[in-house]
Amino acid sequence: MASAADYAIEAHGRTTALIDGSMKISLVTPAGRQSRAGNRTTAVRWARILRDLGHRVHVSLDDDGQGADMMVAVHAWRSAASIAAFAATHPDRPLVVLLAGTDIYAFQHSHPETTLASLDHATAIVCLHDLVHRAIPRRYGKKLRVIYQSSPPLPKPRDPARRHFEVCVVGHLRGEKDSLRAALAARSMPESSKLKIVHLGQAHTEDWAREARAEMNRNPRYDWRGEVPGWQVRRQFGRSQAMVISSVMEGGANVVSEAITAGLPVLASRIDGNIGLLGEDYGGYYKVEDEKALAALLHRAETEPAFLRGLGGQIRKLQPKFRPAREVAAWRTLLKDIGAG
Repeated sequence: MASAADYAIEAHGRTTALIDGSMKISLVTPAGRQSRAGNRTTAVRWARILRDLGHRVHVSLDDDGQGADMMVAVHAWRSAASIAAFAATHPDRPLVVLLAGTDIYAFQHSHPETTLASLDHATAIVCLHDLVHRAIPRRYGKKLRVIYQSSPPLPKPRDPARRHFEVCVVGHLRGEKDSLRAALAARSMPESSKLKIVHLGQAHTEDWAREARAEMNRNPRYDWRGEVPGWQVRRQFGRSQAMVISSVMEGGANVVSEAITAGLPVLASRIDGNIGLLGEDYGGYYKVEDEKALAALLHRAETEPAFLRGLGGQIRKLQPKFRPAREVAAWRTLLKDIGAG
């Protein structure tokens, strides 16, 4: 792989890389500027990291990479057109592709030609949890890198609510998230329970919004508050006793790393995307799409203080993996290894 210096002069004689090694990077994401989706969160954080490492970064929804020394593409399938255009124009320049959860667990099967073509073009493939290698073709194993999504700690120690046993769900309402599973589980809690499910996230469709509103009307334990800014999410982490992530597929949810750095116990569906962040031996899993199993886990969390403390201890042991300095170091190493550092 050629180094950044090798890209300094194109065949047309135009300088694209700075003499000091700084590169112009095109960062493509399918999520728009106003979006709070995971793809946008990842893109914004990565852009900041790459700028801190001395590079110039242009973030866009699509780009052919003209004049760029490198491309970083969030989502193999949704960014496939930009990936293909950059690879065709600059076949010898570094191209990093992030595998999103839908790439791994949906689109590589439903749209294999497009999704796998992006991986073929990639110099390196980034994933966000430890078990992605089990789900993609073995031929891509040498390209695969795990970079954990980082999050800063809460600005002040958590102070959970006392009137209710608050458990948060943070994420858009959509099928992949199995978004109402915690609400369904809450229905079967005993009358003595003080459980309150606080759900933060935008409805993906109006049908989802109607379902959430209907659930609130019949289920007093469920409170959907819609999309909120990040500071409100962090405040809710501070008020909550635990967080539920109920997804049926995940590429490595940023909200899990945020909960970990906040020291918030996580109750998680037993899928690779969660196990790959929390570890095989984590004690807070339940069978995916099983509200009875989740209800039993919620009941334990509320009524067995030792169980909840144990989950908290496991969470705290994971925190070093998700520190910002570690994510920066991982990017620095990756860029060096692909000749872009």
